[in-house]
Amino acid sequence: MKPIYLDYNSTTPISPTVAQKMAQCYQKGYLNPASQHRLGQEARLVLEKLRSEIIDMLGGISSGMRTDRLILTSGGTESNNLAISGLARAAREATGASRIIISAIEHPSVIGAAHYLASLGFEIDTIAVDSEGVCDLNDLKTKLDRATGEQQNSVAVVSIMAANNETGVIQPIQSAALMCREKGIYFHTDAVQMVGKTDVNFSTLGVDALTFTAHKFHGPRGVGGLLVRNGIELTPLIYGGFQQMGTRPGTEDVALCTGLHQALLEYQQSPEREATVKRLRDQLETTLLSMAPGAVINGQGASRMAHTINISFPGINRQALLLAADFNGLAISTGSACASGSSDSSHVIIAMGASEEVVEGSIRISLGATTSQQEIDDSLTRFQQVINRLST
Repeated sequence: MKPIYLDYNSTTPISPTVAQKMAQCYQKGYLNPASQHRLGQEARLVLEKLRSEIIDMLGGISSGMRTDRLILTSGGTESNNLAISGLARAAREATGASRIIISAIEHPSVIGAAHYLASLGFEIDTIAVDSEGVCDLNDLKTKLDRATGEQQNSVAVVSIMAANNETGVIQPIQSAALMCREKGIYFHTDAVQMVGKTDVNFSTLGVDALTFTAHKFHGPRGVGGLLVRNGIELTPLIYGGFQQMGTRPGTEDVALCTGLHQALLEYQQSPEREATVKRLRDQLETTLLSMAPGAVINGQGASRMAHTINISFPGINRQALLLAADFNGLAISTGSACASGSSDSSHVIIAMGASEEVVEGSIRISLGATTSQQEIDDSLTRFQQVINRLST
């Protein structure tokens, strides 16, 4: 039985063209772009051209007096940690601000960074979400007003993800960012599940920092980025080098940046990709609901990314469902891959106020650019077998 991969929110297969471009880059033998000799400077020219074009593709400003900055990292987890810790510590050093506000549905890398900062004396506030998993902007406003009422600019940074990694629910980032901008508070968004899957414009969103990573849109693992608005300074996580203005020292890899650039370019050159994925997602979702009376799509009433389904089968244990699906050649998940070593219930579905049965029966199915119609048709046959077996 050939496996069917339906866990694209965890990672995506690398595009053959991306792999080819990277191989060509390695064959050219680019050396350390920080070296001052001619060979090093040849690598630097290539790297900076790629960096500038990535900023442009994401709607940032890549030239002139107000140039935005792209910090290359190892991926989304590092970018989120650099953003939360870097902005919070920079704000505290500048103004004494000591509060961090995050949403109740953030990725573990944001939650973990916030908890670490709590051990350094920061206070953490959490924004509630409604039953569809959308952040409550009134709750954010209350927390911002309370904080600034006690002490001017006492909030160091607010972080709300652009689209949830478990439900695909899209968050009101532009409105939240504007609320923070008006109070002079840093705003970060984790756009890992949005960049390379739908159009993202950094300038239009109005955020101060935006996280993304290549392997979520058919690029290589091991490279991501933090796009930072002009004039924003971050306190580093890593020390001991001058690369990337000292904010993220370490030797930059031209080939990895080439892969990131090519994957983003391929998305932008495939305008039909998002609509195709949505059509397949809708077919899968509709048929699954018909197979299991009582099944629930978590976040169905909200705007969602095209590639994600979070469905609950009340009365069926999610771990049993995951194992049975895997036995039938279906690769799905119960939530974030960064938390997959744990059998804990989803903090996202709990935050949405779902019943215990809905929480315990929830799984995530996610599609990508390489998902085919045949795979969807075959997966539905297999899902029917799994549901029948576990319902008896």
